[in-house]
Amino acid sequence: MAPRASSSRPSSSSFFPNSLLTLTFLGLFLLSSLPLQAQAIKFSLPASRYPASKCIWNSVHDNQLVIVTANVSPGPNQRVDIEIVDSSPAKNVYLNKKGIKGETRLAVTTHAEGEVGVCLKNTIEGTVSGTQSLARIVDLDVDIGADAVDYNAIANQESLSGLETEMRKIEGVIKELIDDMTYIKKRQERFTKTNISTSRRVHNFAWFTIFALTALGVWQVLHLRSYFKRKYLID
Repeated sequence: MAPRASSSRPSSSSFFPNSLLTLTFLGLFLLSSLPLQAQAIKFSLPASRYPASKCIWNSVHDNQLVIVTANVSPGPNQRVDIEIVDSSPAKNVYLNKKGIKGETRLAVTTHAEGEVGVCLKNTIEGTVSGTQSLARIVDLDVDIGADAVDYNAIANQESLSGLETEMRKIEGVIKELIDDMTYIKKRQERFTKTNISTSRRVHNFAWFTIFALTALGVWQVLHLRSYFKRKYLID
């Protein structure tokens, strides 16, 4: 009987690691090719003698870098002021700058979890006519976290290659995802504690209500019994 020829088919143990490695590199490539997301908005800012602030709010984490780029169009007899605040109980004011013109780039680091607001006001200065039509166009970009980091400057400073720079970007994005998940976990734990505390209070109030009604019923029975005895209605 002739011996059986050996099969040249690759084993599954050598196939799956290679496939896993290929998928990993493919996922990293797709992730690195995604554009960084930034909050950009363009709007008209009306002028007034006593203007109200127009605020643009974005969610942030504690100790997170925020870079605000405001490009203000020219406008006579108008002064645009910018203020960066947050929604925390402390009402932190990170920056307050008056009379911004052209392109202005501002950077702050947050002190609390919540939302950071970029507030702008357009104030009329001097004597002008037709004040209702005065306005300035504002092009506002808000970069937060990994989007605010200048990776090109880091690459030049640390002599990083293109692949190392992309890996640094991915590291920043992953760190933000971890921070988001940690924040969601903390909120869930706080909501769970609130639900447990509320349930315990409702439970205690229910028992208090039962005891109070029972005591009131016993008192009413004893009181009526004593009353009927005084009136000789019962023995």
